[in-house]
Amino acid sequence: MTSDLSGLAQAELDYRPRWVEPDLADLWLQRLIADTPWTQPRIRLYGRTFEVPRLVAWYGDPEARYRYSGLVHQPLPWSPLLADIRDRLQQSTGLSLNGVLLNFYRDGQDAMGWHSDDEPELGPEPVVVSLNLGATRRFDLRRKGCSRIEHSLPLEHGSLLVMRGPTQHHWQHQIARTRRVSEPRVNLTFRQIIRESI
Repeated sequence: MTSDLSGLAQAELDYRPRWVEPDLADLWLQRLIADTPWTQPRIRLYGRTFEVPRLVAWYGDPEARYRYSGLVHQPLPWSPLLADIRDRLQQSTGLSLNGVLLNFYRDGQDAMGWHSDDEPELGPEPVVVSLNLGATRRFDLRRKGCSRIEHSLPLEHGSLLVMRGPTQHHWQHQIARTRRVSEPRVNLTFRQIIRESI
């Protein structure tokens, strides 16, 4: 496993450590944890219903409804803080972003299972701009149809990971549970919703 993503075939990833200075990242983390109306949705997989192992919130433009894991998420209106972060990201990346999924990992026991961000409303080459605040968590990548982790990357406080191009069609990613982490983490994944999911 390696953190060098430059040779990842059929993928386009750009990792930017320390994209935001630590003091500002600390402030954003504190405000987002305190001010976000977090929910813990229940989803149905393989005939069983269970709560997702993290807290979530979906914000965006009014038309940016988003379906994943069988649930339709109606966007909350942009908060001043999230609108400011989106403006900074759009200037930095040159991308147009109209929605953001916030994931709150309260500690190392909160996680995200293997998946690809390849829902139809994200278009033929989905763009995901992932801002990481708080505890460093390991981001694993594996090829679709394979069980072996091929690459891992520690997503650090204040870092940015941009995924685009064919990445979501050929690769899956996860944030695995770990007993080594007790601190909270908030991950903001900004997206461009091309069309409504319902």
